Amino acid sequence: MSLRYYIFLKDVLLLALTAFGGPQAHIALMFKLLVEKRRYLTEQELIELNALCQILPGPTSTQTITAIGFKIGGPNLAYLTLLVWILPATTFMGLAALAISYLEENGISLLFLRFIQPMAVGFVAYAAYMISAKVVNTKTAIILLIISAILAYFFHSPWVYPVLLLAGGAITALRFRQHPEEKDKKLQVQWANFILYVAVLVTAALVGGYTSSLPVRLFENFYRNGSLIFGGGQVLVPLMYTEFVDFKHYLTGEEFLSGYAISQALPGPTFSFCSFVGSLAMRQFGIPGQWLGSFVATLGIFLPGTFLIFFVIRFWDELKKYRVVRASLEGISAVSSGMVVAAAIQLYHPIPNTPLNFGIVATTFLLLLFTRVPAPVLILTGLLLGFVL
Repeated sequence: MSLRYYIFLKDVLLLALTAFGGPQAHIALMFKLLVEKRRYLTEQELIELNALCQILPGPTSTQTITAIGFKIGGPNLAYLTLLVWILPATTFMGLAALAISYLEENGISLLFLRFIQPMAVGFVAYAAYMISAKVVNTKTAIILLIISAILAYFFHSPWVYPVLLLAGGAITALRFRQHPEEKDKKLQVQWANFILYVAVLVTAALVGGYTSSLPVRLFENFYRNGSLIFGGGQVLVPLMYTEFVDFKHYLTGEEFLSGYAISQALPGPTFSFCSFVGSLAMRQFGIPGQWLGSFVATLGIFLPGTFLIFFVIRFWDELKKYRVVRASLEGISAVSSGMVVAAAIQLYHPIPNTPLNFGIVATTFLLLLFTRVPAPVLILTGLLLGFVL
């Protein structure tokens, strides 16, 4: 493996340890580190890859960073990228599930994390500004950004996200004649990963139904959820609460919300919360059972999106040569920007609307915009202030 690949994996690990705030904030940090600093890919390439991953079900930021790894070094680097990206957060959440009863019994406060949430909103606001500034260059794009932001803000159904993206792409695709025609278009679709994706889903359902094995059924539950979720971890959480708390009673509402609060304070993919749920679902089998539950939940939730992005990314560059597809990217990127704007507003709602919190959001945004202060320094400062104050 070349030195460049090692440096890239080190950068991925840095993001995994410092990327707070969910997929929109993750994209902002990817812009800063992978595009502006390292120049692994261009701004437009990252915007297009992120838009593509938002159309597909699964964890958006995980699929995006895996696709970047594929673009730089092929399948092997992509698999390593995925592993390095998810391992810290999923390990933390597995440990959190083991520790949750201790935290509850001893009344240990998580108040020292109170500055991280408004800082995360600042990261998302920065992402919204940066992406919009790059891709919204026409009146049509501005209109699509505004409409998609309003619809994404008021309608939280998981199907709203792909429908908005596809509708935006369809609108600008009508102007395909404005794009020059490219020759030598050779679209070759390799179906192996898509077939694997379907085969795993069917096999897990059949084996789980036949054996009634809890680990297998857990894997199928998370794999199915990972196949249906559009729009990131915020969409996943209410569905998991309904299935695992209300319906299956694997954990209590208090445990679920405590775990979610911890996951929000951790960097890395939001889907790592599933490691926590899977662990508590198998607590009757002791610590080994909890680790097994954490593992099958993690595998189940991340595999579908990985199979799908590996399926699409192989012919993505060829697909973009078609004028209709290139024209549609303007609308998809504009809608994607609108969704990030909506996310920035939505993420602020759960936070107490105090002058201090609003000031933290604004300060984080301005520091990212006008200074070169690294994101890890900002996060560590927020943690230290939480401890001191």
